[in-house]
Amino acid sequence: MLLAAPLVAVGDPGSGTSIFRPASSNALAVHRYSLFVLGITGAIFAVVFTMLVVALVRFRRRPGDDAAEPPQVYGSEQVEVAWTVIPVLIVIVLALTTARTVFEVQDRAKPAGALEITAVGRQWWWEFRYPQLGIVTANELHIPVSDAAHPAPTFLKLQSADVAHSFWVPRLAGKTDLIPNRVNETWVDPHEPGLYVGQCAEYCGTQHAKMLLRVYVHTRVDFDRWVEDQRASSAAGEAVAAGRRVFETTACLNCHTVRGTVGNGLYGPDLTHLMSRETIAAGSVPNTPDQLRAWVRDPNRLKPGALMPAMQLDDHKLDALVSYLLALR
Repeated sequence: MLLAAPLVAVGDPGSGTSIFRPASSNALAVHRYSLFVLGITGAIFAVVFTMLVVALVRFRRRPGDDAAEPPQVYGSEQVEVAWTVIPVLIVIVLALTTARTVFEVQDRAKPAGALEITAVGRQWWWEFRYPQLGIVTANELHIPVSDAAHPAPTFLKLQSADVAHSFWVPRLAGKTDLIPNRVNETWVDPHEPGLYVGQCAEYCGTQHAKMLLRVYVHTRVDFDRWVEDQRASSAAGEAVAAGRRVFETTACLNCHTVRGTVGNGLYGPDLTHLMSRETIAAGSVPNTPDQLRAWVRDPNRLKPGALMPAMQLDDHKLDALVSYLLALR
């Protein structure tokens, strides 16, 4: 029930987070294994429940039964062999199937030219780096679709900047942990374009529940267009020079990067193309002018426990800064 429960995410078009709707080879392997285990455990439940019902009905006390204790039977070699051998065989089958699924997922060969992405878990947002493309973005992962004729798997290196996190997009891949001072890996080869939602699946602090992520799967043409847009310089220009000055003269630049400015902070998300994202606050709210202004004014009102401080700007500076951020497309 937990795995099949839908995730409430801003703008979720209904892709859901059910492992029973796999859209990637990685998730399909997990799906097949889940159905196999469910079938075995379901059969065990049916047998045990049936025996329990039979025992309750057949051996219940009836009127006229004397109060004497019924005959006692001590030991049965047949029963003892059955309840020993059958569970051992079941455990062996489950262990072999588990090992096969683990190797199927972990031993995927990386083809030449495969897209490589580094996903960094932070309290409480996601940073996605594309080292081959020179792109850094946050909370929204963009990857190309992979079809049978032109396989294009995406390989992710998973790192943590602080505590333990976990990358989990149920329709694309199984849960993989991000551990401090360790690099884990996973991969996806989505079969259909669309939006797939996920979240951190390892408790990581007060805002764990709102550490959401969105995976946009594009056709190759659309993905190349997105890459081109992300590589371009920010279009802010001098039209919002006052807001840029606010950004460069407050603590904003200590945490955030905007290419083309003196801001090169790494603690917070890269804001170079902020308005190309549909959400802010790790998917908690839509990226609209009003929500962006409320977020800059006091992040804790939208996301209690957020580490971003309220900058205590007056209305004039706040309006200028928001105008600048709205121009970062």
